[in-house]
Amino acid sequence: MPELPSVPITLEGSSVLHQMFHFDWSAWKKLPSEEKQAVISEAAGLFARWEQDSAGQSAAFSLLGHKGDLLLVHFRKSFADLGRAQLGLAQTKLHDFLKASHSYLSVVELGLYESSAKTYAALAEQGLEPGTPEWDAGVGEVVERQSKAMAQRLYPAIPDAKYICFYPMDRKRGEQVNWYTEPMADRQSMMHEHGMIGRRYAGQVRQIITGSIGFDDWEWGVDLFANDPLVFKKLIYEMRFDRVSAVYALFGQFFVGVRVPAAHLEAWLNGELPASS
Repeated sequence: MPELPSVPITLEGSSVLHQMFHFDWSAWKKLPSEEKQAVISEAAGLFARWEQDSAGQSAAFSLLGHKGDLLLVHFRKSFADLGRAQLGLAQTKLHDFLKASHSYLSVVELGLYESSAKTYAALAEQGLEPGTPEWDAGVGEVVERQSKAMAQRLYPAIPDAKYICFYPMDRKRGEQVNWYTEPMADRQSMMHEHGMIGRRYAGQVRQIITGSIGFDDWEWGVDLFANDPLVFKKLIYEMRFDRVSAVYALFGQFFVGVRVPAAHLEAWLNGELPASS
């Protein structure tokens, strides 16, 4: 039996960009009312189109705390489409009042630990060697089949929830513990335990995992969407006690925001956060 690969099969879907901005409230307050209305009309129209675009949605959130005022989350079919969204925003009058504070680039990712182990073992039993065209074809069949079956998870609509919690994370690669040197079977077991905790919160929170290795400063991004922000604390706290988080996880900054639908953008720019948002 050849040595089986340590890298699990992953499925990739939507390209995702998070944009965090500070808003220049001082300049905005000085703007004449007519000019404000022009800014609002243009931006609200763009945001409304983004909300309804079947090729890829965007959503706006009012950030809480000092890390920014506005968070825009873009889900698109490709990085090129994300670039178009970024450039489209840059052409608006609203952009004159936005100062970037942070951003994050990633793709929706599903890791197939269980399928990977089964697939690799089955291919090895056929006498195939990893890296050969025959092996790659076998893996490709699994990817194609699973991608079709999981299309809704790979290309999700942005959940219509009141709150978002976004954070990036890594798996430790330090001197004492290293996620990437653990056997695949052990990683599979730990990820299964990790996933079971999330499933208990399925009716309260929607989680979307994105991969960012090679795209940004961390390895994964996590988006949580819920109508009650306390569920973020409860879910993340409980997950801290499972082995994969307690031993191997490192976390970046957390960003929490309140949804601002396009129809409520004018209210937000007037210093209001509608109760229905």
